Amino acid sequence: MARYDEIGVGYALGRRTDPRWLAPVLDALAGARSVVDVGSGTGSYEPPSRRVVAVEPSAEMIRQRPAGAAPVVRAVAEALPFGSSAFDAALAVLTVHHWPDWRRGLTELRRVSRRQVVLAYDTRLHNDFWLVREYVPEVAALERSRPSAHDIAEFLGASSVAELPVPWDFTDGVFPAYWRRPAAYLDPAVRRSCSALAQTPPDAVARGMARLRADLASGRWQENHADLLTLPEWDAGFRLIVS
Repeated sequence: MARYDEIGVGYALGRRTDPRWLAPVLDALAGARSVVDVGSGTGSYEPPSRRVVAVEPSAEMIRQRPAGAAPVVRAVAEALPFGSSAFDAALAVLTVHHWPDWRRGLTELRRVSRRQVVLAYDTRLHNDFWLVREYVPEVAALERSRPSAHDIAEFLGASSVAELPVPWDFTDGVFPAYWRRPAAYLDPAVRRSCSALAQTPPDAVARGMARLRADLASGRWQENHADLLTLPEWDAGFRLIVS
């Protein structure tokens, strides 16, 4: 996907595998000897000790895949270059919302695999995140244009949908990863790793960050969100869908 050739620079530094999400992904793939990882990015949640083939359209993301990562094919989800039922399972981690034709992409996942494991999120809950609600409301329009986890689960006829809460010290810098560490969003490198912010007009993000910086300095953010500061994890809407 061409946009990640632009916004994906340095992505691997901010988006590091967190074992607390890797474990349920591996459980969902149990018994699958062959896996196609569609929209693989840098391969953060690819299962070890399996035959894995990655699919990724962005040259920039492919460049950041670590040594020893699964072989990668440059292609798009909507036109997978594999035969029917070529894999035991298809994995798609936080990628479906980027696909221009997500229904066609999911249809391709079903065609090439006997099981589909998709990590997606509830766009409504993302839009209720304090960073969107109070500082960068422009993100909401982008999120409303994306398929939500329940849309994906319904289309796939999912057999299970599991909540994946975000720990307060999460290492994978997804958009709401810093829900209890708000100062992190003032770092441009952190924002570049969040597609929702990277794809929002820079002037809107700059205005929001100026307000956040002021509220952190005054203590207003801490006062308004004192309830978050003692939580070990928070539901930002991430869902692991299996069909």
